Amino acid sequence: MESIKVKDYMNKRPVTFKASMSLSVALEKMLNANQSGGPVLDDNNRVVGFLSEQDMIHKLLKMGYYCHDTNTVDDCMHKEIASVLPDESIIKLAEEMLPGKPKLYPVVDEDDRLVGIITRRDILKAIATQIDDCFHHPV
Repeated sequence: MESIKVKDYMNKRPVTFKASMSLSVALEKMLNANQSGGPVLDDNNRVVGFLSEQDMIHKLLKMGYYCHDTNTVDDCMHKEIASVLPDESIIKLAEEMLPGKPKLYPVVDEDDRLVGIITRRDILKAIATQIDDCFHHPV
């Protein structure tokens, strides 16, 4: 199972955001993509931040109360992000995903350009596939 790589299970077409995007547009994108967050990219497709549902809730509550859409993704996003490389082991990443750690990681190349995302659910799919293989092909 150590040989299973992040690139084997990552989502290659995740929802992404721009720092200048309004929160209402970001919210609509996030809900339509059925993702709990996503990377914020610069014009060169480099990851410069991360936006999650949790990051948005407080600002969106105020926005709904005052009916002012003045906040941008930059106002809410985390600028320090944890990312992984495509060739990292799924097992290594699973062990790092302790409670309180991100549930979703941007997958980047050596130049910090986005190539996908990987979530806890993707890791569970990899583990389930491995378990299924064990039962169909016992050692």
